[in-house]
Amino acid sequence: TLPLAAAGFLVSVTLAWLLYRERALYLRTTNEVKRLAFHDALTDLPNRLLFMDRAAVAFAYARRQGTNVAVAFLDIDRFKLVNDSFGHAAGDALLVEVAARLQQATRGGDVVARLGGDEFAVLVEEIHDAGGAVRTARRIHDALLVPFTIGSHEIFTTVSTGIAVSTTGYERSEDVLRDADIAMYRAKAQGKARHELFDAAMHARVVDLLQFETDLRRAIDRGELRVHYQPIVSLRTAKVCGFEALVRWQRGAELVGADKIVPLAEETGLILPIGDWVLREALRQLRDWDDTHAGGGELAIHVNLSARQLLQPDVVERVRAALDESGIAPRRLHLEVTESVLIESADAAAALLGDLRALGVGLSLDDFGTGYSSLSSLRQFPFDVLKIDRSFLLDADARRGDDIVRTIASLARLLGMQVTVEGLETTEQAARMRDLAVDFAQGFYFARPLPPDDARRYATRTYS
Repeated sequence: TLPLAAAGFLVSVTLAWLLYRERALYLRTTNEVKRLAFHDALTDLPNRLLFMDRAAVAFAYARRQGTNVAVAFLDIDRFKLVNDSFGHAAGDALLVEVAARLQQATRGGDVVARLGGDEFAVLVEEIHDAGGAVRTARRIHDALLVPFTIGSHEIFTTVSTGIAVSTTGYERSEDVLRDADIAMYRAKAQGKARHELFDAAMHARVVDLLQFETDLRRAIDRGELRVHYQPIVSLRTAKVCGFEALVRWQRGAELVGADKIVPLAEETGLILPIGDWVLREALRQLRDWDDTHAGGGELAIHVNLSARQLLQPDVVERVRAALDESGIAPRRLHLEVTESVLIESADAAAALLGDLRALGVGLSLDDFGTGYSSLSSLRQFPFDVLKIDRSFLLDADARRGDDIVRTIASLARLLGMQVTVEGLETTEQAARMRDLAVDFAQGFYFARPLPPDDARRYATRTYS
């Protein structure tokens, strides 16, 4: 009987041990699942879900105690450049190091979270006013001044920070995170590596911007978009040789300019339908001028093509279709692109520009001198015209500005290109540009962008 009793005891112990191990494994697995559900896998910081839960608790507590809470929303400046230059592994390593410094720069009771990508948030509790959150932002900024060593690379980085404080009277923690995000974008727009405090005026601007976007989306269907035309004049013959088509928006009594329309359109993707409409409308208008014998059938029309439009795979077909629809000869259409496309997507841009050039249209490089391209790099791009930015005309040292224009004009001719100067405003500037053998000019000296009928009448002008 003893061996049987011993065997039974061993079986019982074994079963108990197995049950204990199973339960321990279950608890560890459950805890790990919970941890993964509420923590960022890369940095092990709280994730957005846990951060919002902690924020809700903190806000409820602050209301009861009569204190305040703040949220700082942080975004790493130029983080994409790190990924593109050194690879995603280096980017991940940088995120881990930034997370560690954020924890070191904040108080023990503050919650540091990674919200996703290169975005972080800090929950700052038990403060009297915005000053406590601002001090936290400054400590974070100071902590990031020391460069990071990632592999064999030394990387400097900064953050743009938006701060929202519960003194504004929030009902929900989600709203304070939203407003901190809005303030962060304001910090980005003001030059990065800084912090901005959210205020009511900032919220009003965001609401206005959202309404602006909503109205712009409907502007085409409502027939509210317009095209105005700025003359381009030959400095050799003193005759109007073409017009640049510039979009306008008749928003009620207000005529909104391209400087407000285009940045938002590019950000939202509206630049594609708006750009197509401007192209077709400008060519249609040119045909109408031909029918009324304005300009002797030789005027050219210049239409801006954003980087987003240019890099569409069907851009050549769209331009061809617009030309066929209007009946305008391709040589009379000039498409203008900015230097940024040469920097960001040089190979793709070169191929598409080549296809457009083969179609027979002219190509102009707009705002030359404001970006990073060089004349030597232009040999791979089939441009006909360089448009020199107006900043050289406004240079405080006129001689220095003229020397730059003269150099650009001389080298452009070696590459078989003509030169247009933008922003001409005075008789003195016009004389200087003629002496420098610049081919064309446009600016307020000749005319502001004109409505179609005024541009038609203007087309027959000649300048002495």
